[in-house]
Formats: sequence, structure tokens, C-alpha cells
Amino acid sequence: MAILVTGSTGTIGAQVLAHLQGRNADVRALTRSPETAQLPAGVTAVRGDLADPDSVRAALAGVSTLFVLAPNVADELTQAMLTLTVAREAGVKGIVYLSVFGGDAYADVPHFAGKYTVERMIEALDLPATVLRPAYFIQNDLRQKDGLLKAGVYGSPIGAKGVSMVDIRDIGEAAAIELDRRERSATPLGRETYALVGPNGLTGEGIAAVWSEALGRAIRYGGDDLVVMEQRTKTMLPAWHALDLRLMFSRYQTEGAVATADDIARLTKLLGRAPRSYSAFARDAAAQWANA
Repeated sequence: MAILVTGSTGTIGAQVLAHLQGRNADVRALTRSPETAQLPAGVTAVRGDLADPDSVRAALAGVSTLFVLAPNVADELTQAMLTLTVAREAGVKGIVYLSVFGGDAYADVPHFAGKYTVERMIEALDLPATVLRPAYFIQNDLRQKDGLLKAGVYGSPIGAKGVSMVDIRDIGEAAAIELDRRERSATPLGRETYALVGPNGLTGEGIAAVWSEALGRAIRYGGDDLVVMEQRTKTMLPAWHALDLRLMFSRYQTEGAVATADDIARLTKLLGRAPRSYSAFARDAAAQWANA
């Protein structure tokens, strides 16, 4: 039998595939374009699209364990729920679902509320699943490069409450561990939930200080203006997506998204080490930029 990874050519899917290497598993990657997909050695490309349930049915032939990463699109909830339905009908014995940290609390943020609804489906149907709840991705801040280097500004409006940002490599490793565990089990395993978080609650001012140290120059926090952020984001993403992200950052500013000590301890036990820190990421990024 095999592990099928959806979202395989995206940021997180690529990390999952990388961390499945060396685990002696038959790994397949769902992609709309198997002819051109850039995949690790030994991974088999399988044609499919979560928006097309029939293609998912076909891709699940011979699959026993499934990684579900629904794309960030307007009908993300529908795609995720139908994918789980098809997997259940196909008799898939193990599922790892990528949700989000804080989905139960951020009821007005569409992509958070949608992921939490999928979690409710998993619970209601007692699906044999691990739910992974990643916080904001540390590597999203690679987009801050120009602002940091050219203007001395950290521009992501994180606010002052704190966000326990997670390194995408830790997401990929956690997913691979759980996929491998479920794949190797002779019978379906019970549900598990993990918060995928970093070791620190980071604020906008705090992150600016991290970058000041990493870059060896003064970096200031750009502030909390969400209207400007939404307008800027609309030049790169659809309007619905820009508003969705503005609502997320608004929640970060008013409530934060800080992990508990238990969250961090549980993830540390899963990984066999402490989760990676933002400071380590910033030092690595600064070194790479200096050598570019």
C-alpha cells in the first residue's frame, strides 16, 4: 500500500515529501500536472485535483494513508470535506489533515473557520486521523526581504499580543512522522491533534529586534495598519483572499496566537527535539542574503 500526499508541489507538500524520504514507504504525490511536477527521487506523480472528486477516487487506488492539504481557494472547505468523504469510502486507514492553530477561536476568519469545520467532520465521523494545527509560517517572512534590506522595516502587522510562528520544516517533519506511523500500523489508529508552533510568542516589535541583531542594523516595526496591508495584498492576491488575511492579522493583533507550554512539550516529544526558533531562521536568512 502507499502514502498519497496532496498539495504535493506547494510549500508544505514539498516539505512533507522531503521528510518522507528514507522512511522506506511507497510515496505518491497528487498533482494536476504530473508531466512537469518536480518531485524527490522515488516519489510517483499521480494526476488529480481536489476540486475533482472522481480524480481523487482514481488516485486513491492502492493508497492506505493520505495527507490532506486543501488549497487556499474560495471553496477550500468543500474540497477538503469531499476529499475526506472519498477517502472514507475508499477505506483509507490513516489520514493526516493540515488544519490551523486557533481555528476554533477565529470564527470570523474564513480559512480558519473552514479548517475547524473539517476538524468537526473528522471528529463526528470518527475518522482515523491526525490533525496538525500549524501557526503562522516563519518562512512567510522571507517576503519581508526588500523592506528589511532596503528600508530597514519589518512590515508584517503581527501586533503586540504574540504569535508562536512555526518553521515549515517542522511542519513537514511532523506530518511525515504521523504519516509513517499510520502507514506502518496494521489497523487504523485513534485520533491525535498537535499544535505546530515555535518556542516563542513573537510580537512585531520583538521580530524587528530579532532582525536588527541578525542583520547588524536598526530595523523598526512598520506598525499595525491593516487597511494598508489589505490594499497592498490585493495587488498580489484576489480581493477575497486579501480580506481573509486582514481578518487573520486583526485577530493576531487583538488576541494573539501564543502556544501553551503543553503545546510546545507535545510537539517536542513528537519531533524528538525542540521546535526551531525564529531567531535561528533570521540568522540563516541574513547569511544567505549577504552571500547572494
